[in-house]
Amino acid sequence: MSAPSSTWLPIERAAGDLEGQIYRAMRDRILSGHTAAGQRLPSTRALAASLGVARSTIVNAYERLKAEGYLESTAGAASRVALLSMSPIGGGRTPSLPPSAAPPPANEMLLEPGVPDLSDFPHAVWARYLASRARALRIHDLGYGDACGIHDLREAIVQHLAATRGVAALPEQVLIVPSTRVAIDLLASFRLRTHGNDIAWVEEPGYPAAKSLLRAAGARVVPVPCDESGIDVSRAEGPKPRLIYVTPSHQYPTGATMSLQRRLALLEMAHACGALVLEDDYDSDFQYGSRPIAALQGIDRHDVVAYLGTFSKILAPGLRVAYVIVPFWLVADASSALRMRGAAVSIHIQAALADFIRDGRLRVHLRQMNAKYAERMMATVQALTRHCGSILEVGSGSGGLQLATWFRDAAAEDETIAAALRLHGLAPQSMSRFHLNAPRPGLLFGIARVAPDGIDGVISKLGRLLTEHHRGSAGGRSRPAR
Repeated sequence: MSAPSSTWLPIERAAGDLEGQIYRAMRDRILSGHTAAGQRLPSTRALAASLGVARSTIVNAYERLKAEGYLESTAGAASRVALLSMSPIGGGRTPSLPPSAAPPPANEMLLEPGVPDLSDFPHAVWARYLASRARALRIHDLGYGDACGIHDLREAIVQHLAATRGVAALPEQVLIVPSTRVAIDLLASFRLRTHGNDIAWVEEPGYPAAKSLLRAAGARVVPVPCDESGIDVSRAEGPKPRLIYVTPSHQYPTGATMSLQRRLALLEMAHACGALVLEDDYDSDFQYGSRPIAALQGIDRHDVVAYLGTFSKILAPGLRVAYVIVPFWLVADASSALRMRGAAVSIHIQAALADFIRDGRLRVHLRQMNAKYAERMMATVQALTRHCGSILEVGSGSGGLQLATWFRDAAAEDETIAAALRLHGLAPQSMSRFHLNAPRPGLLFGIARVAPDGIDGVISKLGRLLTEHHRGSAGGRSRPAR
């Protein structure tokens, strides 16, 4: 092979983790077909010289690719791309593995929703903040302190949300928790335990984990229809609720934004029946082409909204930092319940994050990621429309880290299709899993980790698999679907 060009495998030095960048770039080229099976790769010495990195960096990247089956080599011979199974999905109902094949590792799946791009995490900057606070924490911060979180972080969160989401609150209303799930479970368990009404309304379709947590807390979960204008409480049936779980700014999974009329109707209804609204502001920081709509909590005049947020999607899940802003009348009881649970976040992480937010680093990171994710969303929408438009109805992709699509064939078995796609390294989720009632079949795609210059190849492969499956399914029917 001729001497490699640096444009063949571009890297961003400022982003750090050069080995990981090279590994991911080569893996994506292989999966997209840009580097064909059997192709001889550049020597580690030649590629290192071309990219201007240490040879050990290239060696380690190659070894990771070999360990995961992307490359193969023999002693004294050049590394070559392994022959990967790219056969189409069959028409059967149950997917099966080909002989001696296995799905890729879970963390290497493409198009998986709900996963941010951790390669863009500001490692060096975050490390400085963490090291600084580790050296200089005040004595009282190292004690048991306030189980609801350190004041610095609670204050920084309130200031950030007031500027970006229109949230109106005081630091005393903020509870720091390890995850949004902890917040949902905490509030649901408390509210349902102290009141006789066990009805909880959820969006249909809606977040499966929230439904499971509500059920575990003793709720009778009632799905309420959700369309392009958000949840429609006028269509709810049965007894009035004690809890209502919603994702109004960027509905999960459809991506819809709740209209102002629907927001006001929801708040009035909650006030009338004494319900607590759990507003999960899921990945609403990422909006493309328009300014994010203000949070429901900011227009709440009856103190019925508890606002849930997390740093998992905008920074990294591994930080394990989320928060809930509760109405004043709920502060004492919610704080007491949190102390009893002992669900605490590391003081060092809290303190470093407070500085990170106050110094404007979070705003800078969000601005950068919005631009990157917008490009990736646009590339995904265009590729899906081009290669899968006859099979899938593609959503607008106006925001968030995932893109909803629906099968044009209402009889499509999206769970079977999603399971089979995983065998080919593609991990969209079936839309059926978000429904309690009869589902509208579709696929939910993650866009955070796609490379704009490589997504067309990935979606082209997806299109071939879906087309083959569609043909096989149609051939097995007694009559064609209309």
